[in-house]
Amino acid sequence: MKYFGGCDVGSTYTKTVIVDENGKMVANDTIRSKINSKDSALLGLNNVLGKLPELKKIEDLSYLIGTGYGRNKVPQAQENISEISCHAMGVHIANPNVRAIIDIGGQDVKGIAIDDDGTVKNFAMNDKCAAGTGRFFESMARAFECTLDEFSTLSLTAKNVIPITSQCTVFAESEVITLVGEGQPKDEIAAGIQLAVAKRCFVMAKKAGAIDSITLTGGCAKNKGLTKAIEKVLKLKVIDLNENGYDPQLMGALGAAEYARQKGLDLEV
Repeated sequence: MKYFGGCDVGSTYTKTVIVDENGKMVANDTIRSKINSKDSALLGLNNVLGKLPELKKIEDLSYLIGTGYGRNKVPQAQENISEISCHAMGVHIANPNVRAIIDIGGQDVKGIAIDDDGTVKNFAMNDKCAAGTGRFFESMARAFECTLDEFSTLSLTAKNVIPITSQCTVFAESEVITLVGEGQPKDEIAAGIQLAVAKRCFVMAKKAGAIDSITLTGGCAKNKGLTKAIEKVLKLKVIDLNENGYDPQLMGALGAAEYARQKGLDLEV
C-alpha cells in the first residue's frame, strides 16, 4: 500500500492528513502552529506518521504536498499548492454536491466556488482586516473569559441581540468588555458578535456563487452560533461536513493529500 500526505500550515493551526492509494484518509493530526512554519510542519508530519506503524519517516510517503500560509516551508514536500485549491478539493471529497465554501482562517476569510470536479471556479478573499477571522473569535472568547467551544454555543440561548458596532478586532474586544462589565446578558452580546461576522460573510458567499447552500471550512466551522447566524443572514442552508464524517478544519490538508495521491499515481503510469 502506498501513502500520500498533505500538510496545511496555517497561521493558527497546522493540519496534516495521510491518504492511501484508494483515497481513504487513514491518519490526521492538528496542532497549534509555532512561530516557525517549518517547525510546525515537521511536528505535524511526525505526529501523523507516528499513527501509522508502516511509515517511519517522511520519505516513506510516496508524495507530499504543502499548502496554507507556510506551504513553502513543508520539509521534503515535492511541491506546494494554494490553500484555495486544496480546500475546494477537500470539500469535493467530503461532499461532492457542495458548490460554495466560506473558509474562515486564522487571519482571513475566503469565498470559494467549486466546479463539479473539485477545481476552483472563482474565489474572493478578505485579508485586509482580522475581524471575522479565527483570531477575532479568540479575542472575543478572551473577552468573555471562556473557551472557544464555550463561546461557540453561548449565543444559542439568546432571546435578543445586542449589536456590536465596532468592525475592528481591537475596538470590538473593548466594546464587548464594556458590555460585559455593564452586566449585559452574555448570550445576547455573543449573538451580536455572531451576527456581525455573518454579515461580513455575505459578500464572500455571493462571490462564491452560493445559491441555496454553502459549507464552512476551517476551525470556525465548528462554531455553532456562527453557523446559525450565517443561515439567518445569508438565507442559505449551511452543509455540515461532520455529517459525512469529515472534520471541516482538515479540508485544506485533505485536499493537498488528494492532489498528492493523484500526482503520485500519475508518476507511476
